[in-house]
Amino acid sequence: MSRKYKFHNPSAAYFISFATVYWMDVFTRQEYFSELADSLAYCRKEKGMEVFAYCFMPSHVHLIFRSSKEDPSGLLRDFKGFTAKKLIKTIQENQQESRKEWLLWMMEKAGKKNSNVTKYQLWQQHNKPIELWTDKVIQQKIDYIHKNPVESGFVTDAVDWKYSSARNYQDDHTILKIDSDGFLLGLA
Repeated sequence: MSRKYKFHNPSAAYFISFATVYWMDVFTRQEYFSELADSLAYCRKEKGMEVFAYCFMPSHVHLIFRSSKEDPSGLLRDFKGFTAKKLIKTIQENQQESRKEWLLWMMEKAGKKNSNVTKYQLWQQHNKPIELWTDKVIQQKIDYIHKNPVESGFVTDAVDWKYSSARNYQDDHTILKIDSDGFLLGLA
């Protein structure tokens, strides 16, 4: 892995994006989005994850986060590992999932290519973390995250995408709480 794609400063905030294997549109059902939201909420409460912006798309996730325990790599590894196990189980048990066999086949195909995986692989391994160091860069990344559903044609206004912190920045914390108080000023 290239050196520029590592978490160099353990106390910094980072912008990351990570995608499902083969960019599969896994997140097409409410229960799959809920698994991601519940996992992020758990990491905030129990693992020291500070979430400043997020967006869950059908095939990928964008986050701006920081590890209060100064282990962003381990935190992200644990989050991805836990959500992969939980989502695979949810897909396997979902009687309404018409794409179940195909999704599991694709994840198994990806898993066979990776010696670290025992059976199924949900997430691509790379994350490409970008350390955030100025208010200008932070705001650019927040804007990028919030505009992603608009650019993809899912909504015309970023606030209308249910699983995005664009809603939080409009004082709607019904889906997932974020740690936004003083974030921009706190890092500059």
